[in-house]
Amino acid sequence: MNILLETGFFNTRAPLFMDIVTFIVTLLPFLMAIAIYFAQKGDIKKHKFMQTFLYYFSILVVLFFEILVRYTGGFKSYMEDSSVSSNYFVVVLILHIIIAVITLIIWSYTFFKAKIKPINRHKLFGKITFLFVALTSFSGLWVYLLLFVY
Repeated sequence: MNILLETGFFNTRAPLFMDIVTFIVTLLPFLMAIAIYFAQKGDIKKHKFMQTFLYYFSILVVLFFEILVRYTGGFKSYMEDSSVSSNYFVVVLILHIIIAVITLIIWSYTFFKAKIKPINRHKLFGKITFLFVALTSFSGLWVYLLLFVY
């Protein structure tokens, strides 16, 4: 467990687990785009597999992240080394959390509706899900930069 708390591979103040999570979250929209590409090309089997993998893997990554953030003292402990105003950071963090929760709700709805019975508007909900995953990714990267770069 201690190795996850050592300095990460992005050469910032972040612990390794933060770098791992940030890397995965940053890649997520691109991986989702590949899954969408499979659907557009008619390879529904690959699309379903990739979306299922990404959905469950993302949940595991978030759980891993949340457990280790709390174990290491929470965001407050990371804010101590940042030069960013704590008020500004809290606003960005709350915005990120709101976007992430909305993303989880939309993605879960789209994912489970498609498993039960594909909905007529799956393509529309897929686009909305992709947009919110991208927003979550961007805002998560923003939080990372505020905590460990600035």
